[in-house]
Amino acid sequence: MKKKILIGTGLALLVVIVIAVVVVGFFLGNIVKAGMETVGPKVTQTTLTIGAIHVGILTGSGGVDNLVLGNPDEYKAKSPTAINVGKAAVRLVPGSLLSDKIVIKSIELRSPEISFDGNPFGANNLQKIMGNVNAFTGGAQAKAANPNTPATPAEKKAGKKLEVDDFLITGAKVHANVIGIPGVAIKEITVPLPDIHLTGLGTGPDGITAGDLTQKILGEITVATVRAVGDAATQLGKDATDAATGAVRDAGKNLGDRATKLGKSFGGLLGK
Repeated sequence: MKKKILIGTGLALLVVIVIAVVVVGFFLGNIVKAGMETVGPKVTQTTLTIGAIHVGILTGSGGVDNLVLGNPDEYKAKSPTAINVGKAAVRLVPGSLLSDKIVIKSIELRSPEISFDGNPFGANNLQKIMGNVNAFTGGAQAKAANPNTPATPAEKKAGKKLEVDDFLITGAKVHANVIGIPGVAIKEITVPLPDIHLTGLGTGPDGITAGDLTQKILGEITVATVRAVGDAATQLGKDATDAATGAVRDAGKNLGDRATKLGKSFGGLLGK
């Protein structure tokens, strides 16, 4: 009888654990989603929306659907969004969710769409967002530079630290409006970005904050995008210049031919 009671108790406990895991796994995605949509706008000073977050509490695998980072207000007229990530895959160490530092084995952003607005050699939407992120993380950077600076209440209540062993952005495309040279019409272009691959982020004992991680990743995206758009704009300018030079050369040749023919005509008339 006691044996049956123990078996029954064990099965009941197992069922409770399974239910708890399922419930936690179901709601954890919503919790993370709410957290990101709350903290993200504070860091970037733009909107941040997420379609859904899936977390496998036992496997440590997860995913993010439809992450959309909005444009700053002054750039919304041409495009309301700056970065749109349809799918992102995440693998983490499940046990680290209960520790002071969450260990993320890998993050992969697949085929993000980036809207670039502005001057690749001057002010643009990505650099504006980057400036907002730098302003947000400035307090943490100042603290690192001067450890004797008293911690603010916000710093004392800082969230969990992170470790990201492998971060990959693959298949990214940039949509931009660029001008090759003055006087040339604006041209819409789409250029691919080379893969962005980062490793060993926050591997030290202090980890990395969410703000610093955002700063690092967005910085890499901004640099790669500005370089790609700048190269495209330069090539457009070169093509336009070559075309203009060719047109002038052809026009000069035609004018020379006409002058020669006209000279011969005058010569014939004078000879008579």
